[in-house]
Amino acid sequence: MSNVKGSCLCGQVSYEVTGPLEQFHLCHCSRCRKSTGSTHASNIFTKPDNIRWLSGESLIKRFDLPTAERFARCFCTHCGSGVPYLSRNGLALIIPAGSLDVDPGIRPQDNIFWRDRACWYDEGLEAPRFDEYST
Repeated sequence: MSNVKGSCLCGQVSYEVTGPLEQFHLCHCSRCRKSTGSTHASNIFTKPDNIRWLSGESLIKRFDLPTAERFARCFCTHCGSGVPYLSRNGLALIIPAGSLDVDPGIRPQDNIFWRDRACWYDEGLEAPRFDEYST
């Protein structure tokens, strides 16, 4: 059983998730890359009733991609950060892992849509690593 808290970048939207975190996927599809502006989405799945909004629920906007069966995204209208949302079929709560303020205690189980990963992703894993800005 987990009890994790999260928030958006500006802090106006905050939430708490209780209950088991069931799945953790890193999705490399082009939709997830575009929606995050990064190499992949990092999404944790749990039951829809496991969330309690602590603040800012009225600031959340949802986008359902009309041409997609499953793709959706919710975000803070003040800062644009991704926040948890219900899957389009209502069967799962999807938590953007980067919005969590604490260790969720679950680790990614797979990389999905691997063939669609950014052409520079693999080289990025081999690039030099620094603990802060490099000059």
